[in-house]
Amino acid sequence: MAYNFFAFLDRMKYIRRWALMRSSRDENIMEHSQQVAMFAHALAVIDTRIFGNAPDVTKTVLCALYHESSEVMTGDLPTPIKYFNGEMRGAYRRVEDLANSKLLSMLPQKLSQDFAPVLLADANSYEYKLVKAADKLSAYVKCLEELKGGNAEFKKAKESIEEDLRARDLPCLQYFMENFIPAFLLTLDEMDTL
Repeated sequence: MAYNFFAFLDRMKYIRRWALMRSSRDENIMEHSQQVAMFAHALAVIDTRIFGNAPDVTKTVLCALYHESSEVMTGDLPTPIKYFNGEMRGAYRRVEDLANSKLLSMLPQKLSQDFAPVLLADANSYEYKLVKAADKLSAYVKCLEELKGGNAEFKKAKESIEEDLRARDLPCLQYFMENFIPAFLLTLDEMDTL
């Protein structure tokens, strides 16, 4: 018997983000998920090493890696629609959960129990809070990239996302913003490469 789980996830590379925005470079949910996983890992490590907290680093990274999986079935719903109101957000969350449950059914039973905790992540967990912060960081970096390239289309999004990031009560996030985000504004020649 063939299982479709990984073939479906491979299609993440075809789901384009920022559908309502004119982008100078397209971004898909597969590359976005990889960046979110890196940022989530960084936040969890910073939280552990700098601030003495104890998030489950592995759980954080895995939840980040799979956080957009449902979009292989739903597509990427633009943020203004997804967050239009609480009712819309709740309805979309239920659709995401259904899509993730469908994906889980595409695995052998003995494997699905290991994927369920990351596909159906507890939205109230501290690790999920780190993933959501990493997701916003990824969007912020996209805005910086577009603005650096002269695309003013992302100006308002950058301001809104930056306000959201600064309002989050996560010292590890603020540490990342202060110590790592400035480098995203540099050109390759301005970075210390060796």
